[in-house]
Amino acid sequence: MIGGVGNDAEIARDEPFGPVGVVIPYDDVESAVAMANDSRLGLNANVWGPPEVAVEVARRIRSGTVTVNGGNGGLRPDAPFGGYRQSGFGREAGEEGFLEFFEVKQVQVPLR
Repeated sequence: MIGGVGNDAEIARDEPFGPVGVVIPYDDVESAVAMANDSRLGLNANVWGPPEVAVEVARRIRSGTVTVNGGNGGLRPDAPFGGYRQSGFGREAGEEGFLEFFEVKQVQVPLR
């Protein structure tokens, strides 16, 4: 974990390879959501707090995955994984991941 930096610091704006977390203080929930969404990236985010409040905040963050209070501890094979904006293209796993390999077709036949 890295602290003492602002939302404009390079470490807060890039996706370093490895388990790196940046802790940035905020004044209220609105400013926290604004900081989280002020990014060209959006692969993973984490929200900690009372579950009812944290889930509402998580819904507002533009990220492919948002864990609340630690989430379930790992990726689920039935859930899609992928990022928003410049954090990857498409989805892996889950129904959304499989849909990337299919083309939908409609076949109509006359009714008798």
